[in-house]
Order: sequence, then structure tokens, then C-alpha cells
Amino acid sequence: MSDTHTALLAQAQTLLPHAVQLRREIHRHPELGNELPRTRASVLQALQPLNLDVRLSKSTSGIVAVLEGSTPGPSILLRGDMDALPMPEDTGLEYASEIDGRMHACGHDSHTAMLATAAHLLSARRVDLPGKVIFMFQPGEEGPGGAQPMIDEGLFDTDAKPDAVFALHIYPNLRSGMIACRAGAFLAAADTVSIELRGKGGHGSMPYDANDPVPVICELVQAFQTFVTRRFKPFDPVVLTVGRIAAGTVNNVIPECAMLEATLRSFSTMARETAHTGIRRLAEQLAAAYEMQAEVTIDQGYPATYNDAGFVEFVRQTTGELFGADAYLEMPEPLMGAEDFSLMLQRTPGAMAFLGVAPDDVDPAAAAPCHSNRMQLNESAMVQGVALHAAVACEFLRKHG
Repeated sequence: MSDTHTALLAQAQTLLPHAVQLRREIHRHPELGNELPRTRASVLQALQPLNLDVRLSKSTSGIVAVLEGSTPGPSILLRGDMDALPMPEDTGLEYASEIDGRMHACGHDSHTAMLATAAHLLSARRVDLPGKVIFMFQPGEEGPGGAQPMIDEGLFDTDAKPDAVFALHIYPNLRSGMIACRAGAFLAAADTVSIELRGKGGHGSMPYDANDPVPVICELVQAFQTFVTRRFKPFDPVVLTVGRIAAGTVNNVIPECAMLEATLRSFSTMARETAHTGIRRLAEQLAAAYEMQAEVTIDQGYPATYNDAGFVEFVRQTTGELFGADAYLEMPEPLMGAEDFSLMLQRTPGAMAFLGVAPDDVDPAAAAPCHSNRMQLNESAMVQGVALHAAVACEFLRKHG
């Protein structure tokens, strides 16, 4: 470990109380979607002493803060998302959510706190930086999507346009302080499927006088699973999960309509398009076979997240120099989660990596995962997150300046 990396890690450790305080403030007051006024105010307050060029998104609560180094050079963007999830919290923490039905269950509170703290660390090194560091605080990752509106506003198309992008995402099922990454496919594309099947209602005792859509929509669920396992290569996988089925009002009435909602995950454009076509065909033709009608809606969500191979190798080297070679895990396969950081990676080379935050004395495999109402993270791991943000920025500007 070089003297620079030793100093970065020591400074990150010193700043940990600042990061914890900001994280807990955001955790207590979770906000949803693209309108996060309290969270934005907390971030702006944290950045206020740093003399950054702050630009506010007009259509969202997003923030872009630019740190100008002492000499001209390249630029790198570091991103942290800020929004919570519409779900209850059952952690029992003293700083648990104070708003019913909202929880920071995906660690965005820690992403924001680590990024703001890294801004403090890097600002103290301004005289040594050739170029710019762009801090992107983004709302709406859990929906409806905050990256695209910020891109559409042109916040990154002027002098703030980055030459590289980097983001960390916490992972409770990975040993605390570990960094995991991989080149190429990292996360999947995510689409939402909604199908309404229309038959003919009637009395539950006389199904022959009706045309019951319930067994047909159940058959469609099974047909989807056969479709996924028989029409796609195992090395270009698709996951189609039906998460909701709804029909009827009482037990002795055959409903006129039944509906399902599903999530579709894929990695390649070809698999995604094949899945869309097959879902429509199965629903419409199965409905026709039973003399029913099917209305199919597919909402295209975030594209797949692809990491640049060269930047992943840079992250691996930087992680090793900071924490030792054993702190880096090469992921053997991507995950089926989705991220709108993928939109930034479509524009600019870079990578997203996972930061292990398994709580102390808990087997990482048994830890409550992201999106669990009991998800907790090891706040001490934010030291590694702050230090890696700073080291990636410093090393990139130094090597490309």
C-alpha cells in the first residue's frame, strides 16, 4: 500500500462518524421517487462547506456537484442514489424509518452518505487533482428512474461531461468490506409485464354458462415457465416471474376478467425482444384457444448494466492497493437485479461494483438481503466505500491527466 492509499484509508476512517450521521438522518426520513426535498436539503447541507460547483436538476431532486482540481485534466463521475422503497421497516433500529410504509431497504442512504463523505475527502486533496470529480446524487432509482431525466436536462453534456463513471452498491450478503465486480454483464434489463384475460362471468355453480378466465391464466403461468426454459440458451438467460395474480370478488362468482403482473429480466437485446414477442403470442393465442381475449402490456424498464473491462481491471488494482488483494472478489456471473446506472454506462466507460456490508456476527449468506424489511448493513464498511470512491477518482485523474 502506497503512502497515498494509507492516507486515504486513514482519512476515510476519521470521516466515518460524519458518514454515519448523514446516513442515519436520511434513513429516518425516507423519501420516494424523484421528489426528495428533505434528502436533497441534507445533501446540500453536507456539501455546503466544500466550494463545489453545484447544479440542481429542475425536474427531479437530483444534484450534480463538480470539484475542480488545481490543473486542467480529465473528469470522472461518482454516483450515489438517494431514494427509498415503499415498504415497512422491521429492523428495530433506534434510527429506523419514522414514516410508515417507507424504508431504505436497498442501502441508498449509505450510497448517498459515502459519496458526500468522499466529496469531503477529495476536496481536501484539491491541490493534487488534475481535472474534475463530478458527484451525482440521483433520485428515483427504484422508480420511476432518475438518471434519464438528469441526462435529458443536459447536466452532463457541457463542461461536466465525464470521461469515466463509477458507482458502488452495498451488498448485505457479502463479507463486510469486500469489493465484488466483473467485466461485461453485471446486472440485467428489467421489464414489467401486465396481462388482462377477458372471459365471461357467471354463477360459480354453473361454469358451463360462463367462460372462466381463472384456470386459463393459471395455465398461462405454467406456459411461461416452459417458454423460458425451452426457448432460451442457458448462457443468455431470461427470468420471467409472475408476482401477482388477481381475479374475482367472492367464492361463488366466476369473474369476467383475470390479470397477472410479472417481471422480465434479460441481458441481451435478442433475448429481450424474443421474450416480448413470445409473451404476447402465448397470451393472445392461449386466450383465443379458450375463446377469450388477452390484453398484453409490456413496459420496458432499465437496460442491462454492462461494465467496461478495462475499468473493472482498474477497480481491481485500486482495491488491491487500498485493502489488499484478498479484498477483491471476481464475480463468476452477473445478477438479475437492475439499475438505471446502466444509462450512464451506455454513455461513458466505467463500472459499478458491490461493497460487502454483512453485519458483524452474521453469516453473509443468512443476512437479510436488499429489499427485505429486516435489511441491515454494517456501517463500518462505509470506510471502505468512502476510501474506494476517493481512490478511484484520484488514480483515474492521475493516470489520465
